[in-house]
Amino acid sequence: MTRRRPILGSLAAAAALVVTVGVTTLAGDPGTTAAAAGVSAAAATAGCGKAPTLTSGQRTIQSSGQNRSFILRIPDNYDRNHQYRLIFGFHWNGGTANDVDGGGSDGAAWSYYGLRQQANNSTIFVAPQGNGNGWANPGGQDVTFVDDMVRLIENDLCVDTTQLFALGFSYGGGMSYSLACSRANVFRAVAVYSGGQLSGCSGGSQPIAYMGIHGIGDPVLNVSAGRSLRDTFVRNNGCTAQSPPEPRAGSLTHITTTYSGCRAGYPVVWAAFDGGHTPGPVDGGGDSGVRTWTKVEVWRFFTQFGGTEPTPSPTVTPTGNPTTPPPGGTGAVRNSSSGRCLDVNGGTQTNGSAAIIWDCHGQANQSWTSTAAQELRVFGGKCLDVNGAATANGSSVIIWDCNGQANQRWRFNADGTITAVGSGRCLDVVGSGTANGTRTQIWDCNGSAGQRWSRS
Repeated sequence: MTRRRPILGSLAAAAALVVTVGVTTLAGDPGTTAAAAGVSAAAATAGCGKAPTLTSGQRTIQSSGQNRSFILRIPDNYDRNHQYRLIFGFHWNGGTANDVDGGGSDGAAWSYYGLRQQANNSTIFVAPQGNGNGWANPGGQDVTFVDDMVRLIENDLCVDTTQLFALGFSYGGGMSYSLACSRANVFRAVAVYSGGQLSGCSGGSQPIAYMGIHGIGDPVLNVSAGRSLRDTFVRNNGCTAQSPPEPRAGSLTHITTTYSGCRAGYPVVWAAFDGGHTPGPVDGGGDSGVRTWTKVEVWRFFTQFGGTEPTPSPTVTPTGNPTTPPPGGTGAVRNSSSGRCLDVNGGTQTNGSAAIIWDCHGQANQSWTSTAAQELRVFGGKCLDVNGAATANGSSVIIWDCNGQANQRWRFNADGTITAVGSGRCLDVVGSGTANGTRTQIWDCNGSAGQRWSRS
């Protein structure tokens, strides 16, 4: 991952927010659309139904008497009659729109903080360029710049006006927070990665769905300031005040909490991780746009509010013919490489608990029932689930309340592989690991022993 320069180095304590998948206490079904009494119904923009003149690539626009630039990414299969989600990704201090668009050293896996790959051609993306590679927003100029981009895009492309989102890291997080304050009637939700109140907060009294991601050891923008940003929308959204759990130092994990009591359709989520100033933390340590959990959790957060997704096509066909119907019965699912069993971490029944491998012991958290609906059920009502309905390589596998969606359907193949129906990728052990506690994920099917499983 490309190294990111700290925002306004003289600030040792600003604000920040973080997303992590170590322990997840998200309330609600990931497949359930969050309704909000105060949110208007989907409205088509002027660009719907007409041939677009905008194309993907760098664009220039006049805003507040200045030439401002941004990068636009339109889905490859753009349909002029389909209303698309629109996501703005803001760069950090010293970063550029190209860094956000290109994903730095992690490439496509980290483009737009990993969301472009998660979106799978279902979303229009924008990477604005800040003046001086920052987001000082003097006199509200940067907010006006966003207004001008939204107007241009909605007049030319088909956008769902209830599906505008913003996210950013560090200074970009500050800009996303500024939009949450001043444009809560335009944006549906924001995700603030290790940000602070650096771009102002004009207004700041209206509700908006808010997700904060922050490292408890952030040396640039102290986590206490991130908590303060979060609490603005805990109040605005009518949530029940609480001090959500955070991971202990040295645990190298994260805890995600969804606040209770919030106004319908206006959730607040706080994801704290054991780490520093980074948008791409990895449970167990490190910083990787390929392996981070943040992209999956933020995508899950944004997509709970509706919108339609394309049906993904398998990128690799697993060898062997699928078994039809899938094997019935209840029992262990044993990995061929390690000899260990598919296991729910810690035996917990909490939504978001990781699916790992562990020594086979025959207890309830290793007892999987395959159903006619292609589910793998555990604890009766929980299903093996690809986190956030993601389809990209490296997407984590967890358990969640069974909901019948494609990310909870699994196909057993004659060669021992298990295909995630929603992506066409195979159930895989991270890094071909064999140790107790190694997590599972989905990955391109390759027939390796780490992707072969047997029922017992």
